[in-house]
Amino acid sequence: MYPYPYFFTPAENQAIAYLKGSTIMPNIRGKVTFEPWGNGTRVTAEVYGLPPYSPASEGKPQVGPFGFHMHDMGNCAEGDPNKPFMGAGEHFNPTQQPHGNHAGDFPVLFSNHGFAKMCFYTDKFQPQDIIGKSVMIHQSPDDYRTQPAGDSGKRIACGVIQ
Repeated sequence: MYPYPYFFTPAENQAIAYLKGSTIMPNIRGKVTFEPWGNGTRVTAEVYGLPPYSPASEGKPQVGPFGFHMHDMGNCAEGDPNKPFMGAGEHFNPTQQPHGNHAGDFPVLFSNHGFAKMCFYTDKFQPQDIIGKSVMIHQSPDDYRTQPAGDSGKRIACGVIQ
């Protein structure tokens, strides 16, 4: 038997963020759901339109796998197209942990022909605790070391958690 029993939850207990791409990557779309599960939350992401992998070269940053985070503010206004979605603030970090252990640090997204699907469990928050935050996809992978945010590059897609 699993230590946290699986159970189905009604849709009204879920939180959802609908992702949209920035001007520089407008084809990105997706949905991230947050469901109560055991003593924590099951996070499921489904993302379309991600750009193909490209290694870092000639001063250009690596593109993919993609940094994936929850940010403090629910502001996905693009603002400056060269530095999109800055109104979303920094990573969600209610317990003031070093980077790599923030409640908003999620696993990287791996794209297959522009599509990524992932599901993971966290006990760092409940869905009702994150309404009004945002989900962010970055152009490069998170290194889970660099403070405060993992050196994951430009913010390329954002969605407000509702």
